[in-house]
Amino acid sequence: MVYDSDLTINSIRIISAEAIEKAKSGHPGLPLGAAPIGYALFQNHLNYNPNNPNFFNRDRFVLSAGHGSMLLYSLLHLYGFGVTMDDIKSFRTLGSLTPGHPEYRCTKGVETTTGPLGQGIANAVGMALAETYLANKFNRDGYNLIDHYTYALCGDGCMMEGIEYEAAALAGTLKLGKLIVLYDNNDITIDGNISATFKEDVGKRHETQGWHVIRVTDGNDVSAIDKAVKKAKKVTDKPSLIIIKTHIGYGSPLEGSEKCHGAPLGADNLQKTKKNLNWNYPEFTIPDEVYEHTKKGISRAKRAESKWKRLLKEYKTAFPDLYKEFTDWTEDNLPDFLNCKSLWQFENKPTATRTYSGKVLTELSKLVPNLIGGSADLAQSNKSYIDGRGNFSAEDRSGANIYFGIREHSMSAICNGIRLHGGLYPYCATFFIFSDYMKNAMRLSALMKLPVIYILSHDSIGVGEDGPTHQPIEQLVGLRSIPDMKVWRPCNGTETAAAYVNALTGTGPVSIVTSRQNLAYVESRKEDALKGGYVLKDCESGTPEVILIATGSEVSLALDAQKELTELNVETRVVSMPCMEIFDAQNDEYKEKVLPTDVRARIAIEAGSSYSWYKYVGLDGDTVTIDTFGTSAPYNVLFPHFGFTVKNVVEKALACLATISYDITQCDGECDDCERFECDGCNEK
Repeated sequence: MVYDSDLTINSIRIISAEAIEKAKSGHPGLPLGAAPIGYALFQNHLNYNPNNPNFFNRDRFVLSAGHGSMLLYSLLHLYGFGVTMDDIKSFRTLGSLTPGHPEYRCTKGVETTTGPLGQGIANAVGMALAETYLANKFNRDGYNLIDHYTYALCGDGCMMEGIEYEAAALAGTLKLGKLIVLYDNNDITIDGNISATFKEDVGKRHETQGWHVIRVTDGNDVSAIDKAVKKAKKVTDKPSLIIIKTHIGYGSPLEGSEKCHGAPLGADNLQKTKKNLNWNYPEFTIPDEVYEHTKKGISRAKRAESKWKRLLKEYKTAFPDLYKEFTDWTEDNLPDFLNCKSLWQFENKPTATRTYSGKVLTELSKLVPNLIGGSADLAQSNKSYIDGRGNFSAEDRSGANIYFGIREHSMSAICNGIRLHGGLYPYCATFFIFSDYMKNAMRLSALMKLPVIYILSHDSIGVGEDGPTHQPIEQLVGLRSIPDMKVWRPCNGTETAAAYVNALTGTGPVSIVTSRQNLAYVESRKEDALKGGYVLKDCESGTPEVILIATGSEVSLALDAQKELTELNVETRVVSMPCMEIFDAQNDEYKEKVLPTDVRARIAIEAGSSYSWYKYVGLDGDTVTIDTFGTSAPYNVLFPHFGFTVKNVVEKALACLATISYDITQCDGECDDCERFECDGCNEK
């Protein structure tokens, strides 16, 4: 047995190093040093079924130190997840199942996309939170339907990141006892020994944050690692941190050096490593006895699903209503939102879109009971607290409102973990300006196509007196530039509801950007709003000369400007564009109907950067936007100060019309609009 375990561990080490050498890039240090940790988990502790890797009550394993991806791929190969030796040989090549960092939806057995350090730990906190919430909801005496652990393997780099501090503090406060983090403590990062930058006692820090801490002094002692994991499982009122002293690049001539962190060992050093580990097999060859040994680990792990399926069958009989609800939650069964009248009913009065957002969120919580989330200490300002749903805490696992504290970055990553776990729809909220703190985790939401809802209030210079530090300018552009992120800036309740419906029924994350200040009431249809951009109010003829395109608080300004342009005999159309991404996804016929290509006089109106808008206004159009920082003053002073007036919009529209030349075939030599245009007899100017 000892021989089998040593041989298996060295198999993990060698094929990892060989794959990295073949790819001529990668990180061999972690797989060589942490192979015993991965082996101990997959062979002796993790519950999983490689033939059904998504079975709901499986244990979750997160490689937070995602640069060590070959460790995970080697484990997935040995433990039957369908990663073949050809996949191993294709490490880091185009289209392979073994990309440079683990990618969710790409490789079976990969629970989350990792690589940016610390993200995986925060994801794991979210997974453990989801497990705890669902267990409280569905478990009954004798029927522990939800009962599994979340494990994360991290390194020194993860422990240095601020996101880890944030996530660990919340995990300790919430007493997430099903969370076990294994710390590959080898004291080396890319720049060398961590003594130059990192001298804190990580164990003591986590103890003060409410964690149970265990130390393993020899990272090659599988028995000690096993005992530590068993001990951690017995502690149910605290998350556990197992600090394991390892040697980066173990067995290689570069052992203990940063030189093996992020570069292949080199052919000579690889051969010396094989010699040091008594490895006498051909390249990319694993002995049969290793596969026979790992089959025992697979068999042990698979029994968990068989047992769970029997329990689920009994649960269905004993608790049919709860079983139905469990199925709805885990299979993402949602109601017909379009026919839920209360979701689309709003009072005809000036209202801030953050208030609309709060109303919609409350209505949705009745329709989607597995909606869960909270704010980074701004719930009352964001209108993101769901009344009557309680607060999730160490004392009350039933609450749907999560107090994340002032931890925007980890909040977003934790919500990613909640959604990755399954069974829940997470949302999180903060001021729009603080989305900058969340950007990396939001990007990963989009990369993984996770339907996480981001509620971002206080959306512009409408923040007012708090001044430029709190007034978003470039943030809309920043979020719109993220592939697969849908950014909604609604002007009314209908568009706000459409944003939430899109968030729950579409693919990928949605950012809902709302105003602090009250906005004039605007009437619109839900069918239009759900298309992301639509004709809100057309000109009388239906053939516009000018198109005003606006979002959010500027839509009412566009409507006011349309009235004045109409009085000047300018046929003007107002287009509301709450979500560019959804509008762009419509068919060409629809987009042409809304924004006809032959109408080149277009004005975009938005209290933010102009950079998003040129694809719509083109070379001939113009914008009423802001490309400077804001300033401190009441919002009703700031908007005219920055040019958000009917007069400015009208002047820009008329200037556009005056500078656009029309083809001679479009002019009969006579101009009917001499009051507005000079005519040279054949071309309008």
